[in-house]
Amino acid sequence: MTRSILITGCSSGIGHDAAHGLARAGWRVFATCRREEDCLRLRDEGLESLRLDYTDPDSMDTALAEILERTGGRLDALFNNGAYACPGALEDLPTGALREIFETNLFGWHELTRRVIPVMRAQGHGRIVNCSSVLGLVALRWRGAYVATKYALEGLTDVLRIEMADTPIKVILIEPGPITSRIRANSVPHFERWIDWRNSPRAEQYRGSLLKRLYAEKTRPDRFELPPAAVTAKLLRALTAANPAPRYYVTTPTYLMGAARRLLTSRALDRFLRRG
Repeated sequence: MTRSILITGCSSGIGHDAAHGLARAGWRVFATCRREEDCLRLRDEGLESLRLDYTDPDSMDTALAEILERTGGRLDALFNNGAYACPGALEDLPTGALREIFETNLFGWHELTRRVIPVMRAQGHGRIVNCSSVLGLVALRWRGAYVATKYALEGLTDVLRIEMADTPIKVILIEPGPITSRIRANSVPHFERWIDWRNSPRAEQYRGSLLKRLYAEKTRPDRFELPPAAVTAKLLRALTAANPAPRYYVTTPTYLMGAARRLLTSRALDRFLRRG
């Protein structure tokens, strides 16, 4: 029987590659996007694509109902992936911006997962894979909002994994580091909407650091950057291993930061991270 998976955030980057990679591997992929125009493009690419917005519960209900109708009530796996960043110093970040990013990067993931669990319980199996980040392991300046959502996701997923241990549902984290994607470009509108950097006491730091990174044309990959296919490869392992690991690291920085977090004191780790 063909296995089925629901993947979120498939318009580009990790989600887009995962959708095509799993389809090539024989999975029936339901690739979802926040915007209908992106769904239309994915359908043209040969994927089954539906609109699903983490901030719109009705879209979750509609998408999941359609998927279950197409599969006869079966869903083998969920890959929570859709997320965005809102860069800026935390002292300049309005609380409204933090609430908004949590709606997409955490609360929506939890809500969709809760809808999927009863399906997996009823069928007697299932895998829930959450895409975290190296920034769920360590903190970096300018990335406070995103880091907060990923730290929260790590805790949420760990508890869910423990709670689901008495069920046939496996819960897994994938933790990429730098991956080729549009997350930086997609963060610019959020930065411009929420961060009044010109009136910040850190205005010169913005000019010397963050603005250059956000607005400079990217001509080559960052150091250690891998293509999204590296995440897809780990996703396939998480979905097919008889006894999947709780976590799968992707990229050298994730392995390094995972080790640094275990081996260094908090002060030593802070000094190391301040250089980045």
